[in-house]
Amino acid sequence: MFKKFSGEEVSGQNQVKASVQRRIRQSIAEEYPGLEAVMEDLLPKKSPLTVAKCQNHLNLVVVNNVPLFFNIRDGPYMPTLRLLHQYPEIMKKLQVDRGAIRFVLSGANIMCPGLTSPGGILDDEVEAETPVAIMAEGKQHALAIGFTKMSAKDIRSINKGIGVDNIHYLNDGLWKMERLD
Repeated sequence: MFKKFSGEEVSGQNQVKASVQRRIRQSIAEEYPGLEAVMEDLLPKKSPLTVAKCQNHLNLVVVNNVPLFFNIRDGPYMPTLRLLHQYPEIMKKLQVDRGAIRFVLSGANIMCPGLTSPGGILDDEVEAETPVAIMAEGKQHALAIGFTKMSAKDIRSINKGIGVDNIHYLNDGLWKMERLD
């Protein structure tokens, strides 16, 4: 999704009204209850919140020119990897084995065998259509953020095809864009 993403793909930036800002804060707080303690630091009420509209129905939530969250169409808000590295416990995690790492880092979707092999770890509570952090075997930080296509139980039982859509990964366009000017 963000493979060739750059600042030129931003079609418009709007400072949002207080009511829209409250709705964004509320949906992020519902999606990620682990962020409640630091929500005021991340999305301060007094600081202007900007929503950058991009191509492919993508919205970036920007505070002080730093993209923090994104969503596609009207889907759930997902944190950027930089934010996820600061607060690693906010998302459910799935782990891929060592063989899948280089493919994930080049933007490939995560296949079921990469999650079910000996190096992979599945969280059975993960349902279909859920944003998840993709961890790598032997690494501390997440290497991608994905959107599950099937539940963890289905991934384990079917063990074929794409299990998680790779949305945002290390060194893609959004990762390289530290600030939105």
